[in-house]
Amino acid sequence: MAKHKGRGWHTKLLAAALGVTAMAAATSLWTAQAGTVAGGPQTSISAPDAKSKDRVAKVAADIAHASDRGAKGVNITIDDGPDPVWTPQVLQLLKDSGVKATFCMVGTQAEAYPNLVKAVVADGHRLCNHTVSHDTAMDTKSEAYQSQQILDAERMITKASGGVRPQYYRAPGGAFTPYSRHLAASRGMRPLGWNVDTKDFEHPGVDTMVATVKSEISNGPTVLFHDAGGDRSQTLAALREVLPWLRQQGYSFGFPVR
Repeated sequence: MAKHKGRGWHTKLLAAALGVTAMAAATSLWTAQAGTVAGGPQTSISAPDAKSKDRVAKVAADIAHASDRGAKGVNITIDDGPDPVWTPQVLQLLKDSGVKATFCMVGTQAEAYPNLVKAVVADGHRLCNHTVSHDTAMDTKSEAYQSQQILDAERMITKASGGVRPQYYRAPGGAFTPYSRHLAASRGMRPLGWNVDTKDFEHPGVDTMVATVKSEISNGPTVLFHDAGGDRSQTLAALREVLPWLRQQGYSFGFPVR
């Protein structure tokens, strides 16, 4: 998966996340003590600040692309939010269309807008961990840094949602590592890829985005859109065209496999 370029707004998120980087060393120590990141025999693991009863079932560590609706299923995934301007509009459009989606949330955004996280959950959508600060170069960083980005984001999103955990982990720009995949899986978050990248963050035009979905949906069911990081009016317009077209082609909307 190609890494996204030209997304300077995430540098602000990265700066905002510096306040939590001090936890990285402690997180790394806890991870080493847990002994499950590399796929050990244990089937569950506790967060460092969780109660002993708070256990999470481990899931597969390979990157998921398939839909739980089978060969004619489509997974709509929405990244980088929540955003106070665009997320409510995306939610309304999805509700009007009768479509459930997976929202891959940035930790600092979830922490800033907990009511939107709760609204996503209340509408029956699923949550995905998209790290604390959306660092697309995190695959070049230390394991302690990767742990901090994933585990702190999990904590932020879960708290913002009122206790609902993210079920997936999507590395920013596809910057997965074996370490990050196994760590996420040990926390019950299936690594999540994509098959169709609408490149809506580049504002290519509604017609181009719609054409991309129509021409590439045969490559696989998971489609990538965004609800933050800039003007998302093209995203909304593209979704209004794409969702009914997919139904007309016999597709149904589901969630990525876990």
